[in-house]
Amino acid sequence: MELLESELFGYERGAFTGAVRRKPGKFELAHGGTLLLDEVADLPLPLQAKLLHALQDGEYSRLGGEQDIKVDVRIVASVNRDLEATVRRGAFRQDLYYRLNVVSIAIPPLRDRREEIPSLAEYFRSRYAREYGRTVPPLSPATLERFAAYAWPGNVRELENVVKRIVILGSEAFVSAACPLAAAAAEEPAAAPEAGRPRGKAGLKDVARRAARDAERELIRRTLEETRWNRAEAARRLRISYKALLYKIRDCGL
Repeated sequence: MELLESELFGYERGAFTGAVRRKPGKFELAHGGTLLLDEVADLPLPLQAKLLHALQDGEYSRLGGEQDIKVDVRIVASVNRDLEATVRRGAFRQDLYYRLNVVSIAIPPLRDRREEIPSLAEYFRSRYAREYGRTVPPLSPATLERFAAYAWPGNVRELENVVKRIVILGSEAFVSAACPLAAAAAEEPAAAPEAGRPRGKAGLKDVARRAARDAERELIRRTLEETRWNRAEAARRLRISYKALLYKIRDCGL
C-alpha cells in the first residue's frame, strides 16, 4: 500500500527508507488536468479513504508530509469487474463508489463487438510494422475470419498480442480458428510447471508470456542472421543496448 500511496500522492524526504528526496505524486503532476486510475477496484481500503478525501476536499498531504496540497484534477477510473458487487462484498467503499460514478461508460467485451476486429487488427498491424521497420501485407481474409470466430477472452490486449506476433514473425501460419495464442504456445516444447501451479492449468497471462518470449527470440535470431552476427549492428536495429543484446542472446540460448 505504501508504494501505491507514494505513487499517487508523493512523499517527503525521509518518509521511508530510500526516500532521499521529495517526490511529487500523480495527483500533483496532474493538477489542472486529467488522471486515469486504472483497475481502481484493486486499491486497498485504507488508500481508498485517502483517495476519497482528496476527491471530496481537493487536497491531501504527501506521504510523511504535514502540509496539505490543493489540487484540481479530473478523475477517469477504469475497472474490469462489477464494482457494485465489489461494494456489496465490502471490498470497495460505497462513498468512494458514488464519488467516482458520475458518468459511467460500459465497454462491452471484444466478442460482443466483433465488427470492430478487422479495423483494430489493421491498426495494430500498421503500428507494429512501423515500429519494427517491417513490410507486412494486410491480414488475409482467412485470418480475419478466424479472428471473428474466436471469443477473445483477453479482449483487445490479446488481439494486439497476436497481431504483434504476426508482424514480428512475418507469418500468419500459427493462427488457428480455435485459439490464436493457444496454437502458438502448442508449438513450444512443454515447459516445467511453475511452483504451486497445477499441471495443465496455465492461465492466459502464462500463454501470452510464452508467446511473447518466442516472438522476441525469433526476432533476435532473424536480426542476427541478417547482420551476419554483427552484434553491434543487431543491437542498433533492435533499438536496445549492446549489453542488453548479449544478455538476451544468452537468455534465449542463441
